[in-house]
Amino acid sequence: MSKIKKSKKINISVLGATGLVGQNLINLLINHPWFNIVDLAASKNSSGQNYYDLIKPNWQLSSPISDQLKNIILRDAKDIEKTPSNVECVFCALNLPVKSDIKKLESNYARNGYPVISNNSANRDEKDIPMIIPEINPDHSSIIPYQQKRRNFPKTGFIAVKPNCSIQSYLIGIHALIQSGFPVNKVQVSTLQAISGAGLKGLKSKSLEKNIVPFIFGEEEKTINEPLKILGSVSKNGIKKNHKINFSATCTRVPVIDGHTAIVQISFKKDIPSLNKTKQILTKYNSPLKTMGLPMSPKEPIIYLREENRPQPRLDSNLGNGMSVSIGRLSKDKFFDLRFIGLSNNIIRGAAGGAILMAELLVKQGFINVK
Repeated sequence: MSKIKKSKKINISVLGATGLVGQNLINLLINHPWFNIVDLAASKNSSGQNYYDLIKPNWQLSSPISDQLKNIILRDAKDIEKTPSNVECVFCALNLPVKSDIKKLESNYARNGYPVISNNSANRDEKDIPMIIPEINPDHSSIIPYQQKRRNFPKTGFIAVKPNCSIQSYLIGIHALIQSGFPVNKVQVSTLQAISGAGLKGLKSKSLEKNIVPFIFGEEEKTINEPLKILGSVSKNGIKKNHKINFSATCTRVPVIDGHTAIVQISFKKDIPSLNKTKQILTKYNSPLKTMGLPMSPKEPIIYLREENRPQPRLDSNLGNGMSVSIGRLSKDKFFDLRFIGLSNNIIRGAAGGAILMAELLVKQGFINVK
């Protein structure tokens, strides 16, 4: 992997630009020091329309829609041949009902030489596609050459995915403990997930107002399986999952706009860190990204909150510009060894911001380049 210094912005396209994650990607990328939006794409129904005029009445973010978007005409995301010739990287937040269609779409872009940074779950379980939380497994990008060879992609084309939004509210804390010499045996997670995690439909759904829904389709399976890949290792035949840890999960939807909360209970294999030692590990966490100069990387990836009534979505989901993970309520547990409550911004750290941070890492590692 070659390391480069940024001298020119990388031209990017956003697929799924009209959705909630797409809007957040655009909002975070519009003034990004490394990336330059030159193309926006969505479904065939939106193609040919002016993005600014179409989205302004349905813009869901607190910051206003940028005037820089006024002259962009939406492209049909499936018309790869109409992708502008100056596009050098693709961010995919397109939501298709059939996962195989997403796999096909992302593979087609990669086969045409584009790095694909995906927010979708369709390719997360593929052994040759890295699923990266940059603070935890930045080395998993080393599987990309194997992916390119296995799938007959050109040297510039590949797929990299970010993980499920809810696991990012606590997994970095678990990883910090493991890295400090306290291997984890069992993890029980109960999530309280914000309605924005269900996209624009979730924000508009009357069934989610003043209500708790005790089931989110596919969420518990993702919560149980995805950490095993992130905490796994790279081999010559793909990424090997870590089967030394067992995860169990209950995932619920709660009437909160932004911010996924997780109640986490942990058992350790052997040595159990004291509460003071655990607090020390969390508060003094040293990110491997610290010296890389990645624009989206927060100064404090983990913020430990000592107040008994924290973290709270309303107070803490935007810490570190929405990229920090807040942890509090650390205590001993009657049935497990330790427990804590984690919180992250599901739209920024969990989705758009997490994808951009991964892309920044891949730029720094030399996988994404200016043509």
